[in-house]
Amino acid sequence: MRSSWLLALLILAVSVVGLSMGATLPLVALRLHEAGASSLTIGVLSALPAAGMMLAALLVNRLCRHLNARQLYLGGFALCLLAVLPLIPAHVPLLWLATARLLLGLAMGVLVILGESWVNELCDERRRGQVVALYAACFTGCQLGGPAMISLFGTQGPWPASLVAAANALILLLLWRHLPAELSEPEAEGPRRFSLLGFIRVAPALCLGVLFFAFFDSLVLSLFPVYASGHGYAVGIAALMASVILAGDMLFQVPLGWLSDRMERRVLHLGCGLLTLALGLALPWLIGTPAALWPALVVLGAAAGGIYTLALVLIGQHFRGPDLVTANACVGLLWGVGSLIGPLLSGALMNLGPQGLPLSLCLGASLFVVAAFAALPQMRRAFSH
Repeated sequence: MRSSWLLALLILAVSVVGLSMGATLPLVALRLHEAGASSLTIGVLSALPAAGMMLAALLVNRLCRHLNARQLYLGGFALCLLAVLPLIPAHVPLLWLATARLLLGLAMGVLVILGESWVNELCDERRRGQVVALYAACFTGCQLGGPAMISLFGTQGPWPASLVAAANALILLLLWRHLPAELSEPEAEGPRRFSLLGFIRVAPALCLGVLFFAFFDSLVLSLFPVYASGHGYAVGIAALMASVILAGDMLFQVPLGWLSDRMERRVLHLGCGLLTLALGLALPWLIGTPAALWPALVVLGAAAGGIYTLALVLIGQHFRGPDLVTANACVGLLWGVGSLIGPLLSGALMNLGPQGLPLSLCLGASLFVVAAFAALPQMRRAFSH
C-alpha cells in the first residue's frame, strides 16, 4: 500500500477513535449527573478509560512483538465496538459500565499509540507539522461530534451510542477489507536510548505538554458541561460548549502545523501554553459573560490543542525507530495519567467551590509553561554557561 493511502486510512481510523472518545465521555458524565451522582463519582467513572490507556501503553511493545499491524487494528476496533454497545441503553449497571469504560480505554490506547508512530514515520520532515496537525485535527474534529450529538439527541436516547457503534463497525469492515497483512510497521525491537519512563527525563516539556492536553481534553469532555450547567446554562447548551472548544482545536491545528514548519517550534509551543493559561485565569469572568465566552472557548481549544500537536511534531522531529515507538508509548501512558487526573482533580475541586474547574486548568497549564520555558534553546544555552 502506498504511504499516502496508508496515511489516509490511519487518519480515518483515528477519526473514529476520536468520535468514540468524544461521545462516550460526556454521555456517561451527563447521565450520571442527571441521575444525581456526585462530581467525584462522575470523575471516577470518567477516569476509567484513562486507566485503560495507561494499561495499553505498558502492553504495546509486547503486543507489537506478537501481532502485526492488521491484527492490532482489527482487534482494537472490535474491542471498541464491544465496549460501546453497553452504552446504548440509558440505564446500565455500574459494574458493566465500569468494565466497558476500561476496555474502551485499552483499545483506544493501542490504536492511538501505534497510529501516531506510523504517521510520524510516514512524514516528510519539511511537512511534518502540517501532516501531524491534520491527523490531530481529524481526531479532534470527530471528538467534537460527540457532544454535538448529545446536544441534538439528548442523553437518554439510544442514538449517540448507536451511531458510535455503527462507526466502529464500519471502520472495522473497511480495515478488514483494505488494510494489507504485510503493512510496514514502526520497528519496536532493537536498541533504545531510553525506557518508557526514561523518556520523561529526556523530554520533560514534551511529556508535560501531552500530560496537560490529556488532562484538558478529559476535563472538557466530562466536566466542562457540568461546570457550565452549574452556572445556569441548559444541559444542551453546556454540552455544545465542549464542542465549541474542540472545534477551535480542530480548526486551528493545521494552520499551527503550517506555522511550525516555518518558525522555531519550541517558541510556538510555549506561546500556546501562555495563551491557555491566560484564558484559564479569565474563565471565572468569561462564564458569566456569554458574548465574550463563546469566542474565548474557540481560542482556548486552539491553544490547548496546539500544545499537544506540537509535542507530537517535536517527538517525530527528534526520534526514530524503536525510540519513536517508546516515545509514543510514553505519550499513551501520559495521556492515560492526564485523563485520569483531569476528572478526579477537577471533580474534587468542583466539590469545594464553583470555580474548581478553572483552578485545576490553571494549575495544569502553569506546570507546562514552566517546563516549556526551560526547554527553549536560548534557555538551554544560558544554563550551559
